[in-house]
Amino acid sequence: MERLISWCNNAGLPAFIMAAVAHLWFVTVHPFDDGNGRISRTLADMLLARLDVDSARYYSMSAEINRNKKDYYKILERTQKGDLDITEWLLWFFDCLEKAITRASGVIERTLEKAAYRDRFRDVDINVRQRKVINRLWDGFEGKLTSSKWAKICSCSQDTALRDINDLISKGMLRNSGEGGRSANYLLPE
Repeated sequence: MERLISWCNNAGLPAFIMAAVAHLWFVTVHPFDDGNGRISRTLADMLLARLDVDSARYYSMSAEINRNKKDYYKILERTQKGDLDITEWLLWFFDCLEKAITRASGVIERTLEKAAYRDRFRDVDINVRQRKVINRLWDGFEGKLTSSKWAKICSCSQDTALRDINDLISKGMLRNSGEGGRSANYLLPE
């Protein structure tokens, strides 16, 4: 562990390479009975933080590894039982890092879109049901929003749901997808 700490402080390699190697090294040494995975992910995040010019960092390598745990354990086992060539591990780690950054970029973009939408319609008066569904749409609504789903979400009648929807459409806060009849569904404006 002393060699790992010394290496982390003096290796002089790019931070993303150090993060990948230090993570692998720590989890391979496995110095504790429990928590080695969490600490190795924290170590990787700490070393990656050295890349950032300011203190704001919007991605988490640890969270992305947790999302890909099955593949993580496979590559870790292959690397640890292999011939000391860690190229495959590095490629997996960097791919995971790219996914973490891409995911964070998507979240930031969606947050900015949501803020712009709220700013655009800040003076528009809407009811509690409308606010509830609009928030759901921004926060990752599953499937298509129909008047039936609106009625279920808001525990209201189909007629009330349609009135709420038509009101939001007239205010520009919602739009019809263009599908008619039973397929009619509604989206946030573009």
